[in-house]
Amino acid sequence: MKVFTLKGLRAAALALVLWPTLSLAQLAGPMTDAEAARFLAQATFGTTSADISHLRAVGYQAWLTEQFAAPVSTQKPYLDWVAGLPNTPDGNNTVNDDTRMEAWWINSLGTPDPSRGNRVPTDQLRQRVAFALSEIFVVSNANGTLAYQPYALATWYDMLASDAFGNYRNLLDDVTKHPAMGTYLNMVGNQKADPTQNIHPDENYAREVMQLFSIGLVQLNSDGTPKLDANNQPIPTYDQTVVRGMAAVFTGWGWNNIGCSASTRPCCSVDTYPNCGPSDINDPAWWNPLQPVADFHDSTSDKQLLNYPGVALTNGILIHGGDAQTEMRAALDNIFNHPNVGPFIARRLIQRLVTSNPTPGYVNHIAQVFADDGSSAHVRGNLQAVVQAILLDPEARVGASYVPNPDAYGKLREPLLKLTHLWRAMAAGSTNGRVDTPYPEWESTYGQAPLRSPSVFNFFKPDFQQPGELRTRGLYGPEFQIHTATAAVTIPNDIFHRIFCDYTTSTSCYTSSGPNTMSIYADRDAALALSNPAGLIDAYNLVFMSGQMSPFMHDTLLNRLNALTDNSAGDLGRQRVLHALYLIINSPEYSVQK
Repeated sequence: MKVFTLKGLRAAALALVLWPTLSLAQLAGPMTDAEAARFLAQATFGTTSADISHLRAVGYQAWLTEQFAAPVSTQKPYLDWVAGLPNTPDGNNTVNDDTRMEAWWINSLGTPDPSRGNRVPTDQLRQRVAFALSEIFVVSNANGTLAYQPYALATWYDMLASDAFGNYRNLLDDVTKHPAMGTYLNMVGNQKADPTQNIHPDENYAREVMQLFSIGLVQLNSDGTPKLDANNQPIPTYDQTVVRGMAAVFTGWGWNNIGCSASTRPCCSVDTYPNCGPSDINDPAWWNPLQPVADFHDSTSDKQLLNYPGVALTNGILIHGGDAQTEMRAALDNIFNHPNVGPFIARRLIQRLVTSNPTPGYVNHIAQVFADDGSSAHVRGNLQAVVQAILLDPEARVGASYVPNPDAYGKLREPLLKLTHLWRAMAAGSTNGRVDTPYPEWESTYGQAPLRSPSVFNFFKPDFQQPGELRTRGLYGPEFQIHTATAAVTIPNDIFHRIFCDYTTSTSCYTSSGPNTMSIYADRDAALALSNPAGLIDAYNLVFMSGQMSPFMHDTLLNRLNALTDNSAGDLGRQRVLHALYLIINSPEYSVQK
């Protein structure tokens, strides 16, 4: 029996007004295993049979409540653990960016964590949202400095995970002050103007915090559509004057050298050089928030910030005289309260979790929740409420049946999420609990890897339009930007290796397996595949495709599995499992999440 909270009933009642053909039971759900599987495909790194059963037992709201309360799984403790292990000839215990990737895999897959007594991470939704946020608030090891700073990147991701269900305003503050961002977009040591020295405030962060992290380039209606001027042209959100004003605000920030002394770093004894950098990869300065540097901050000039209806600052002008902290607070408040932030963030999170082309009604609904979470306190920027609204919106729960253009619904699965789904659904694990990350170079094989974007614009742009029908119809397909001719070959090739070589009872292949090789549990389904190939396809249709496999695909797979008849080695069942997995994961139908 599903139990409704008062807030849940209000949300359901609102949805029934907006989508009158939905029943209260549909909103309570999931009413079928397929509905549960669709939800989990949006809210986790991959549906599993166990997760479907649990979600069916407790319902959407209880599952969300569990996930919001689950302990945060972080990466830094894993790096600390590896750093304490004995050195090995192959350097496997050297802490580097591949170590950070190991921690990401463990937390994202929910496999036992050897650094914490094999505790299983349970915060799937938080980790999934953190991954989405990492593609909006981008820092990357493509930066020459961050490439060698795993602690900076690990604690950046930990910050995103910790803030995933908090308030957007706090997230914006943490993003701005994190040393990884300070390094990536040049805010560390940013100095006030000094014409005599030809010094000008760096505009990098000032631009990106507005363009990419909050409001975008043009003014938006609450449904995410652009506002137009009298000439039917989009209206810019800011100009160069605002960029210069924001750049001046973001002057006067340097490394947090709390605990730093001349004995550990000679430059720490020089009061006039507050930007003394960290001494090692695990120096706390890599994760402690940046600190104000009074001499570097511009406190003498008025600064033009964003000007919009209802702006707190008169005409958006920040009067001079404040210190670095005071002026940063005012600038971030100025950004946070801009009317664009709700629809801007709503659309990007919907694209990462649900569909590439959300209807204006969907964006408007989430933007309204961002503006007011519906609580008695009427909180703006409550990301927990935003995530819940995205996942429970009828456009997410019912899908193509409730949009004007059903064939435009859904999203191309991100390549990396194909592998996480395969590994989660097939109970993959390694002998020692670690994850072999050097092979492959994920970003070159899959076109993406966590915090390894080629630029601040992420692996793909939210408004990317693939030439052809998508562009002709005015539709967006962000993930198609990395679906290159090369990726169309390298990804299936790598997945072939993961399936046909790396299974738990594999004894030989063209590469050797080590104790940290992730292996799928193919034998689990071998008996079913041997006795009932159609039943195996039905099971994988549910877990991988949320029950949406076409009859044509089902029949094609069944013909293929039935054509495999050689059981002389006693492994026919397993071979059918491997063939089914490979064909499903690389199929066009699976590749589009609906």
